[in-house]
Amino acid sequence: MSSIHVTVAAIIVKKDDKDHQYLIVEERNSKGKTVYNQPAGHVEPEESIEQAVIREVYEETGLNFTPQFLVGNYFLSPATNGKHYLRFCFYGEVEDCSKLAPQDDDIVAAHWMSLEQIVGLGRQLRSALVLQCLSDFLDNKRYPLSQFHFTSNELELADLCYTRLPSNKDG
Repeated sequence: MSSIHVTVAAIIVKKDDKDHQYLIVEERNSKGKTVYNQPAGHVEPEESIEQAVIREVYEETGLNFTPQFLVGNYFLSPATNGKHYLRFCFYGEVEDCSKLAPQDDDIVAAHWMSLEQIVGLGRQLRSALVLQCLSDFLDNKRYPLSQFHFTSNELELADLCYTRLPSNKDG
């Protein structure tokens, strides 16, 4: 199997009097085609998945994102492009949802859309995972961020674990 691309995505909800709207980015894919996606992208080396989703949301929307919980993780093997993806989707909040200002040149625009508008995009969605993530979110799938353990130093992690685990001296 070829390498696995580890990616993150964000669900951000703008709640108003009428209905909930979700933040979607309009972007150009590698073939120059316009597609729609959640704010999402690849995890960089030595970056936790929480750091990655915060960075990606900022780059693609200009908003400061605070992850609240994990909605789910998804493995496409292979995706329609033949690549393999492991995606972590987070729900979170932003400070001011009115100031959309994408920083990434590949992002055409950021939009607030209703669920019906997103579903109506059909094959214009970058991936079916957009709908799967939203479906899981609407089904109240919630996983705590505390389940993730990140380190860039395996020896420090081992030392920390040894100090937390009960001693086996008596056995």
